[in-house]
Amino acid sequence: MLHHIVMWKLKDHAGGADKASNAAKAKALLDACANLTPGMLGFEVAMAQPGMECTYDLILNSRFTDAQALDAYQNHPQHLALKPFIGSIRLERQCMDYES
Repeated sequence: MLHHIVMWKLKDHAGGADKASNAAKAKALLDACANLTPGMLGFEVAMAQPGMECTYDLILNSRFTDAQALDAYQNHPQHLALKPFIGSIRLERQCMDYES
């Protein structure tokens, strides 16, 4: 199984919206990618919650059968279409892939 975890720290304001609005929009766009391709075993998107420890604003925690399944997701037109928006609202991005 291949785990794909991505975290984003967002700008306070971008594209005429505040961080909370952009985080909610990014989460909705990412949530729409769940079950997008074969081989996706798990797909969870979460936003930072008040009162809980966090250093990033948005996280994607996903699992795939193998690297080919992850590649299919990453190159799917729906996933590619959301990347410019997320790129425009983020300050930082961290990613880690690992097998278990």
